[in-house]
Amino acid sequence: MSEGNAKILIIEDEPQIRRFVRTALSAQKFEVIEAENGQQGLTAAATSKPDLVILDLGLPDMDGVEIVRGLREWTSIPIIVLSARTMESAKIASLDQGADDYLAKPFGMGELMARVRVALRHAVGNSSNVHGEFITGNLKVDQVRRKVYVGDQEIHLTPIEYRLLSVLIKYAGRVITHRQLLREVWGPSHSEDNHYVRIYMAQLRHKLEIDPAQPKLLLTEAGVGYRLSDN
Repeated sequence: MSEGNAKILIIEDEPQIRRFVRTALSAQKFEVIEAENGQQGLTAAATSKPDLVILDLGLPDMDGVEIVRGLREWTSIPIIVLSARTMESAKIASLDQGADDYLAKPFGMGELMARVRVALRHAVGNSSNVHGEFITGNLKVDQVRRKVYVGDQEIHLTPIEYRLLSVLIKYAGRVITHRQLLREVWGPSHSEDNHYVRIYMAQLRHKLEIDPAQPKLLLTEAGVGYRLSDN
C-alpha cells in the first residue's frame, strides 16, 4: 500500500463535513468510502478493509470510543478521530483505546491531510527507524546501543528518561496521552500519576531541546498528552 492509492473510510454523520473531507481526499487520489453512522462504519471497515479510518466521535447511534474499541479487536489500521472541543474526555478515552490521532472541530484541511500522511507513513513503517536508528531534527537515537545525540554531542539520559523517549519514538508523529505514557513507562499502577510525566518531560526538554521553553521536538497536546515531532 502506498500513500497514493490508500483507501480511507470516513465515519461521519454530518453530510457537509463528509463532503468537505471526501473532496480533499479525492483530490489527493485517495479512494474514499463513507459511512454516516457507527454501524455502517463498522460494517464498511470489515468488508472494505480500508488503510485508514477517519472517525467522528459524536455519532447518533454509537459511542465513538466503542467504535475504536471494536476496531482494535481485529485491526491495527490507523484511526484519526474528529471531536468537538467540548468532548475532551471522549477524545482522551478514544486515544487510550487505540486511536492514533485526533483533530478538534473545526479543523483545517491542511492539518487533516498532514495527519493522514503521518498515519499512513507509520502504517507502512517509518524509514527513519531503519536499523534501530531514529532521527528527527538534530536529535539522533541509536536504539541498538541506547545512545542519544543532539547534533554531535552525546546526551546522558537516566533509565526512566530513556524509556520515556523510547515510547515517544515508538509513536513518533502521533499524539500519546498521559495515561498511555504512564502505563508504558511506569506501569499500570501509575496510570493516574500525571505529575511523573510532567517532571520527566521537563527534564527531557532541558536535555534535548535548543530552547526548552519553546520546544520543537517534544510537543505538548494541551489537556491530552504529548507528541514527538518526526519532521
